[in-house]
Amino acid sequence: MKKFVTIRDVANAAGVSINTVSRALNDKPDVNEETKEKVLKVARELGYVRDATALSLRYGLTRVIGVIFEDSSNPFFSEVFKGIEMKAREHNFNVILMNTEKDYDIEEDAIKTMISRRVDGLIITPTQERFEDIESLANLNIPTIILGVHFKELKLPEVHTDDVTGGFLATDYLIKKGRKRIVLLNGLSYKSVAQMRFEGYVNALRDNGIKYLDELVYEIPEGVESAYNKTKELLLSGLRFDGMFCFNDIFAIGAIEALKEFGKRIPEDVSVVGYDDISYAKYISPSLTTVAIDKILEGQTAFELLLESVKSKAKMTAKEIVLDVKLIERKSA
Repeated sequence: MKKFVTIRDVANAAGVSINTVSRALNDKPDVNEETKEKVLKVARELGYVRDATALSLRYGLTRVIGVIFEDSSNPFFSEVFKGIEMKAREHNFNVILMNTEKDYDIEEDAIKTMISRRVDGLIITPTQERFEDIESLANLNIPTIILGVHFKELKLPEVHTDDVTGGFLATDYLIKKGRKRIVLLNGLSYKSVAQMRFEGYVNALRDNGIKYLDELVYEIPEGVESAYNKTKELLLSGLRFDGMFCFNDIFAIGAIEALKEFGKRIPEDVSVVGYDDISYAKYISPSLTTVAIDKILEGQTAFELLLESVKSKAKMTAKEIVLDVKLIERKSA
């Protein structure tokens, strides 16, 4: 039993040559409309689907790109992916998505899998724990866009947001609300995003004449439980603080839950600002003040930059696109 309908099957059923079917399917002008309609009708009835492998051999493109994220179940990444997919569909590309779960070894395997699938290019949010795998992509000259992070060590096309400004906006807002002892609940320090948000935090303290204190800055692994446990630990230790700037909204949600359990009023006792403006940030209680990223735009911009690289087939060079952020004021601060 045949698994796939071939172009020969369509030709036989329509009573025309294989060449005529090919030209009709590709909407060539030298096939009359009656024949074209007949071929398309037969193709639909037989369930004909174009052979992507044959097309890739013929044109040198698979029209498939690979996307490698830390965790697509995170609402942040799901919205970025939506932006990528919207643009990919517009340009008749398909997308394969793989997750790394923030594990460098899984990331390395994901890259190898994508290359074996002969994707036309990659959009990747690296773990940044190491970067030899990303370096190898540059050496192979496989069109690659680094999304959401910044590498000082590598000269590759990047799309990320202005996280220094974002860190400043969040911290400055808390200070303007009268907060003096602001905890920074940050991501791991080898991540460029955490470094830049920390820089923004320090800049805001300095500009407002507030002394930086090590005892108020913490780096933790990502996850709501991690933030919840760290906030509980700080409260149990007796640390005095009246504000929290959280690395992302997921951290903020965990922190708010711990603060509530300890009877802290938000924002009266402790003001909390998150980062990312994920889809349900406005629905938690209290609704979350946060630094907003246009995640759809970030995904669309990454795809457009990748498409430019795929089409040019030129050697990859450094190109950095930095997108703006803005503070969204709600009820948590």
